Formats: sequence, C-alpha cells, structure tokens
Amino acid sequence: MGGCFSKPKPVEVKVEVVLPEKERDKEDMSPNGKASPLAYKTNGTTRHYHHEDRPIVLNPYTNPKDIVEASVCHVKDLENGQMREVDLGSGKALLIKQNGEYYAMGHKCPHYGAPLVKGVLSRGRIRCPWHGACFNIATGDIEDFPGLDGLPKFQVKVEKERVYIRASKQALQSQRRTKVMAKCIALSNYSTAITNILIIGAGPAGLVCAETLRQEGFSDRIVMCTSEKYLPYDRSKLSKSMDSQAEQIFLRSKEFFHTYDIEVLTETQVVNVDTKNKMVVFKDGFRMEYNKLLIATGSTPKTLTCKGKELDNVFTLRTPEDANRVVKLASSKNAVIVGASFLGMEVAAYLCEKAHSVSVVELENIPFKKFLGEKVGHAIMKLFENNRVKFYMQTEVSELREQEGKLKEVVLKSGKVLRADVCVIGIGASPTTGFLKQSGITIDSRGFIPVNKMMQTNVPGVFAAGDVVTFPLAFRNNKKVNVPHWQMAHTQGRIAALNMLAQGTEINTVPYLWTAMFGKSIRFAGHGEGFDDVIIQGDIEELKFVAFYTRNEEVIAVASINYDPIVSKVAEVMASGKTIRKRDVETGDISWLTGKGS
Repeated sequence: MGGCFSKPKPVEVKVEVVLPEKERDKEDMSPNGKASPLAYKTNGTTRHYHHEDRPIVLNPYTNPKDIVEASVCHVKDLENGQMREVDLGSGKALLIKQNGEYYAMGHKCPHYGAPLVKGVLSRGRIRCPWHGACFNIATGDIEDFPGLDGLPKFQVKVEKERVYIRASKQALQSQRRTKVMAKCIALSNYSTAITNILIIGAGPAGLVCAETLRQEGFSDRIVMCTSEKYLPYDRSKLSKSMDSQAEQIFLRSKEFFHTYDIEVLTETQVVNVDTKNKMVVFKDGFRMEYNKLLIATGSTPKTLTCKGKELDNVFTLRTPEDANRVVKLASSKNAVIVGASFLGMEVAAYLCEKAHSVSVVELENIPFKKFLGEKVGHAIMKLFENNRVKFYMQTEVSELREQEGKLKEVVLKSGKVLRADVCVIGIGASPTTGFLKQSGITIDSRGFIPVNKMMQTNVPGVFAAGDVVTFPLAFRNNKKVNVPHWQMAHTQGRIAALNMLAQGTEINTVPYLWTAMFGKSIRFAGHGEGFDDVIIQGDIEELKFVAFYTRNEEVIAVASINYDPIVSKVAEVMASGKTIRKRDVETGDISWLTGKGS
C-alpha cells in the first residue's frame, strides 16, 4: 500500500492551534464578545483548549514595515449596498458599505481571481461573479464554494468624513487567507491501523471535510486514502487545461498536509467496508479501524462496449498523464471525441488549435440538449463549428479499428468512418460504490448513496459526499438529486465534517456550474432537471444572453454567456429562499435581478 507520508508511531498527544494573520483575537471571541475556548475531541472525548494554553503566536501586524494605511474615499462616495475597489498603494482592497457600516477585504476571489467588485452583495456576504463562491463581509470567511481559502480582512475607520483602510502589505498582495486550523503534532496511543476519521477519496469533498475538521478545532488523527498516486488535485482542469502537470493543479501543497497533520495514503484502494466493526480492508489486505467514516470516492467514467475499446490511444481522461498524452497524440493529428458532454466538449475546444482535425460523435441531435435546452445547445454547437469542429450527431460508435496495435479509425453505426489518431470517451460516469455492496450502507438502483441533509447515510457514523450521493436539494422542495458539480462536492464535504462533530448543520446551497470554451464562459446555477420551458433574454446568436429554465411557472435554473453577474444574482435569490416566477422574467425586465443587493 502506497502512502504520501510515513505511518506515525503511537506517541503522546500534543496539540497546537495555528492562527494566521489577525484572526487570533477574533477567534477567541464568541458572538456575545466573551472569550470562548476551542472545543475538540481526542479519542472520542470532548476537551477544551483555552486561550491561555495556546502557544504564543506573533501578530504579523506588529511589524510597522508591513502596514499600509490610506484614505480611500469620502463618506458620501459610497451608498448602502455599494462596493468599490480602492488602491492603497501597495495593493488593492474591496470597500463595502452595508447597513451603515464599512467593511474592507481582499478584492479578488481566491479561487480564480475574479474581481469581486463585479459580484453580488447580499445578506452580509459577497458572491463571486464567475463561479459563485461566497465570502462573509465581516470576517472574510468562505461560506459557499468553490475554493478553499477566505479573503484577508482589513481594518476600516472613519475620521473627519474620510474613510481609511489599514492593511498588511503581505495580505494585500496574497489576496487570500487560510482559516485558523488546529493540528495534531503527534497521535495518542494509535497504531497505524487505527484512525478517528477515515476519508475514502481525495477529491474536493474529502479535502474540504479534512480541512473543516481542523478549522473547527478537531485535533485527532485524520487519514485520507486515494487510489491515485497524487495528493488532491483539481480534476476539472484535466479537460480545460490539458497540458498541466499534476503539481501545477494540486489543491494544496505537500507542506500543507504536513503542517496540519492530514495524512494522505496514495495508491490505496478500499475493497471492503465493515460498518459493524468499523473497519475497512484495502486491496493489499491491510485493515484500518475508524471512528467516523466519509465516503467520497467520486465517479468512474463509462466506457464503450464495442470492439477496440482497449486500444492504447483510447482514453477516458482520468489522470494528468491521460490529458498530457491526449494532447501529444493529437498534435497535428486527428482527434475524435465520443460524447458531447461537458468533458467531451471542453476537450474538443482545447484540442482545436493543436489537432489537424477534431470530430465529436453524439447520440443526441444537439449538444447539451437535456441540460441547457435546444436553443442554447444549438448556439454552442454553432460556436464549435465556426472553430472547425465537425459533429456527427444521432449516431454511435460501432467499432474502433486498429493498425499495428494503435487506433486508426472510428467506425460509426451510420456507416461513416473517421480517421483517428486519438480518441477521448466522454459519455458520462457511474458512482464508484461497488466496494460497498456488503457494507450495509444503502445503495440505490443507480449505484448512488442516499444521504440526508447532514450528509449522513443509513449507518450511524458513516457519511458520504460528492458525486456518489443523492441528497435533498432545499430550493427544489428537498427533491433527492445527484449533482456532480465541483462546487457541490466542496459544500457537501464541509457539511459532513460539521456533522461528524455533531453540529447539526443541514446543507442549503444552490448548485453552481461553469465551463469555458473558445473564450466564452458559460455559467449555470440551480437544478434544471425536468424544465418545461426556456426564457431567453439577450442575443443568443451573439452569445450574449441569459436563459431562465422554468417548471410549473417557477424558475428552477439559469444559464448565461457574457451576462455577468446575472447567474450569481439568481443563485443568491434562490439561496435566500425566494421564488422567481416565470412571469417575472418573461417581460424582459430583469432589472430587479441585476440591481445591487442590500
């Protein structure tokens, strides 16, 4: 069994809480302003870690050379509900006025660097205009995903009708802040075969679960295991940035996992889970006991069933090496993509400038028809055709022909034969839950794990998150759904962690999805399954529009191209519990959506 880190020896426990930036005093205070100790569990026993017991951490703000203070505006320059990007000389900050109070924080989303001044301000938080991440304006903490870090928070004061911001130069330059985390320097009386928290899977759900536990003061052993050979990485970039090396898309550095004592066992596959005895069995026979378990194994790509599916240059794009090889094989050659899925279309778009030809084979007559509707799907298809992508619709692959052991042709059931030097399969995926058949954990007919709003399975102490689950979606009247989005996996990982600590937190987030093709960013929020109409505002031919998906006179999802921040605004309205009616968007007047929040 492989491992990123060596297995610890059973030794005495020591705990340290690492407090970055200026968070120490803030974290010591409860909502009523009184000192509040951090609670954590060791070997199942709740203990409290008081302020006076903590190691002394020097406040970086005590270095005057690191501090900048600047007057940024007059008090009348900003109305309630308004935001402004201001320059402090050493970097920029986002200044916000809400309910008569001023707040200042980092001006870029830590996820992909989106300008937050173009985002949506509502209910005490700012939502990113690109991918929907939400940050608390009072603390800078991330409250909805994607992304792992919060925003640096800066001091604001008003003096003689001028607004001043005082900030750390380092924070201004970094534009991100890792939340306070506990760490376990050594483990108490543990053998390598025992852990308090075991996380199967090292995607965003598993990683956010581990980080949240540490952020909440949990200081016992946490083990993540993955069948892959890498630390957690951004798998979504495999089809968007196919030349990337694994190290370039790591979600966290190796040093991060060492610092916060999150063990990652790589190249380790779980083959059996014994929930009665709280034990898992690995492929090599190694056994590990756990107290709480998270299943976050993601999905496995579906493959073709035809002759030739095992050929060397046929890929399902599962690893960075797969992506790199596809790019190399496609260079000045012929690439065939089977499946007009998001993955398939992203690969087709990426290869266009590198390959001699790119062909897409799809069973439907229009890409994304079931997800985005016929009109939007047709507009995207036209975009691809204008960039030399050839579509073969309403057909399937009947055979992959080889020459000297390598793929040379893709034969379609329509009779068409396509030249192919590389083929990428993007026809969907199935939940990776086969190893749970004898576990006692409920699996539905499609292979998904049903969970409740707290990400709990039917077995006490066993949680699940990410692509493998169906869960109650609050804004769709708690309809049980599977949402295999990057953002949703983050959220579910956090909810699972909070409930491992018995905090009784329910999931209440709006799904948010994005993709980029040929320089056009498509954003999507909500859950459009079963939509019966699509209301489009803007110019769909020019790819500058917003599409509202409705069911029974209610807007259930929204998509846009070049119409920011409309999708983030709709997501925020949905998250607030408000209903958007079909009649509200049919008139063409959507000013009530695009206006600033309050």
